Amino acid sequence: MKPPPKPASRPDKVSLWRYARLFRADILSAQPARLYRAWMAEFRTPFFRSYLINQPELIKTVLKDRPDDFPKSDRISEGLRPLLGKSVFLTNGETWKRQRRIIDPAFEGGRLREVFPAMWDAAEATATRLEAQVGQVIEVEVETSHAAADVIFRTLFSIPIDHHLARAVFDAFKTYQRSQPLLNLAAFIPLPRWMPRLFRKGTRTSAAKIRSLITELTTIRMADIEAGTAPDDLATKIMTTADPVTGDRFSTDEMVDQVAIFFLAGHETSASALAWTLYLMATHPNWQDKLAEEAKALKTCDFAVMSKLKLSRDVFREALRLYPPVPMMVRENTCPERFRDRDVKPGAQLVLSPWHLHRHERLWDNPDGFDPTRWHSENGQKCAREAFIPFSSGPRVCTGAGFAMVEGPLILSRILRDFRVAAVPVRVPVPVAHLTVRSASGIWLRLERR
Repeated sequence: MKPPPKPASRPDKVSLWRYARLFRADILSAQPARLYRAWMAEFRTPFFRSYLINQPELIKTVLKDRPDDFPKSDRISEGLRPLLGKSVFLTNGETWKRQRRIIDPAFEGGRLREVFPAMWDAAEATATRLEAQVGQVIEVEVETSHAAADVIFRTLFSIPIDHHLARAVFDAFKTYQRSQPLLNLAAFIPLPRWMPRLFRKGTRTSAAKIRSLITELTTIRMADIEAGTAPDDLATKIMTTADPVTGDRFSTDEMVDQVAIFFLAGHETSASALAWTLYLMATHPNWQDKLAEEAKALKTCDFAVMSKLKLSRDVFREALRLYPPVPMMVRENTCPERFRDRDVKPGAQLVLSPWHLHRHERLWDNPDGFDPTRWHSENGQKCAREAFIPFSSGPRVCTGAGFAMVEGPLILSRILRDFRVAAVPVRVPVPVAHLTVRSASGIWLRLERR
């Protein structure tokens, strides 16, 4: 299998400050080679210690077995608070548990089947937009961001991206994305707690605008619920669900926090994953042709068609492995621990990195290679259980993981059914870590009608 582009060489050792500069420029080249072999690595700062953990048993301890002992790090979440407030993505403890008890029912049972028509309509709208660009070199991340945002608004509020409020949120979010600092660097180069947090110009302003627009959407929906005219979509389900323990429902302010993270997580991560998948298809035309043939099954809106998109699902999973949208997750240790003969003191940062784990040389066969067939091999199935965490794992696994695994293969198949994408040799994308793993200068592909 032809591997995706690799850096000419990964540094085996690198200073913390050089690492910071490299990380901003190219996340793939920034990583010292030893981190793709190590089970655990220590980063020392003047203020405390950070530990990168790659050993599956330790990751299981942190994410699955004892998640309450390893809450999300406040140091990392502070950068998102202007937009997300106290959303489920940032909270810990009993607050988080209450939020999940209210949110989770909206994503359980047959909800995927119920929202599938909205995803189908968003995929059709994507194909219509692309039709006007046939024969051109297009920036794919722009198109996948549009498609993912369309899915979010259709499934959450039953409105397309063309609705004036949806469009306004989408446009404001693009401004926010450009102003948002790199979050994951704080895991390695943290500021002391007493130092004030600074944001790039425009971050607070764009976050406030997004929240104002979401508040308007949420207020309108609350009125529709009270009037008995609200559509049966995700927003209505969440806003009318009571916590089975306390009987409380989300207030308008709380719902704004949750909608903000639904949009951020559901839009930003899906857009990243779909863009990199299309790039991989452009560089692996044999696989692209296989998916196009499989996509002929897309004829009418029927959830059962997803069972026929098996290759598309394998390809999308492989893209999530090579280019996980969230490259690193950070937890804070609250108890004295002994990990791999090292004392890990309370307050230490534990970095769980899908970026390293998914390419780990001691876990995966051909870790840097693109091979969608791996998911049916003994090694691939073992790694899928123990070393594949694009949506995190354990109690804090992404609520929308099931949605993403329908949305991604569906839109991918719909695009490739009618169109062919080809790489542009002079514009090889360089992965960098912004809110998610994106390309430094976009992902540019030539679009042709199939």
